Amino acid sequence: MHEPPSDPPSPSGSTSPAGDDVPVTRAAQIRAGLGDSLGVGIGIFPLGIALGVLVVQAGLPWWLSPALAIGVFAGSVELLLVGMLAAATPLITIAVTVFAVNFRHVFYALSFPAQRVRAGLPRAYSIYGMVDEAYATYVLMAPEKLSSARMVSGQLAMQAYWVSGGLVGVAIAAALPEPIEGFEFALVALFVVMTLDALRSRREIPSAVLAGLAVGVALLLFPGQALLAALIMFTAALAVRYVLTKGATNA
Repeated sequence: MHEPPSDPPSPSGSTSPAGDDVPVTRAAQIRAGLGDSLGVGIGIFPLGIALGVLVVQAGLPWWLSPALAIGVFAGSVELLLVGMLAAATPLITIAVTVFAVNFRHVFYALSFPAQRVRAGLPRAYSIYGMVDEAYATYVLMAPEKLSSARMVSGQLAMQAYWVSGGLVGVAIAAALPEPIEGFEFALVALFVVMTLDALRSRREIPSAVLAGLAVGVALLLFPGQALLAALIMFTAALAVRYVLTKGATNA
C-alpha cells in the first residue's frame, strides 16, 4: 500500500506548512521517532537494569540478558523467563507460558498501523517490535504523522533502551559484593503497577475478577502448575468476555 503524498516541505524542510508538526524530511521523521521513544525509555531502561541484575543473580550467563532483549523483546515475559530458565523448567511449559503471556499481541495486530511502514524488512521488524509501549505510542497518533522512518526508528530506540539497560544491570550485579535480596520481586511489582493502572477504568474490573478466579481455581486444581493453568484459563475467559461484550454491543 502506497503512503499518501505528503504536503510540500516548509522553508525549514522539517515540518509541513500547516504548522501541525508533521515531519516531512526523512531526517525529521527519524528525529521524531527518537523523540517518541524518550518517554518510553524512562520506563524501559530501569526494567532492563532489573533484567540484567536478575540474570546474574540467578546464576545464568551474562550474555543471556542482551540475548533475551534482542531475541525475545517482550518486556515482562523476559523477566519471567529468567526464573523459569534458572529453575530448569521444561521447554513445553516455557513455550505455553510465553504464548499465554504474549497472546494479547494477536489483538494488537488488528489495530497497529503497520501499513504505514514500508513493506519488507522494515515492516517485519515493526511487527516484531510491537511491544506494549510501541503499540500505545503509535496506535493513538494521528495517521498523517506516522511514517515508516518514524515508527521504525522509534521502535529501534525502544529496544536499544532495553538492551543497554540489561547490560548496565549485568555490570551492576557483577560489581556488587553480595546479591540483592528480594530483587526478583521486580516482576511482581511490574504486574502490580500494570494491574492498578488498568483498574483505573471501571470497565476493566471484570477482567481483574476473572484473573482472581483463574488463579484461585488453578491453585486448587493444579497446584504444581498453577501459573500456567491460571494463564490459560484467564486467556480463555478474556476471549469469552470479548465475544459476549461484542455481541451485546452489536445487539
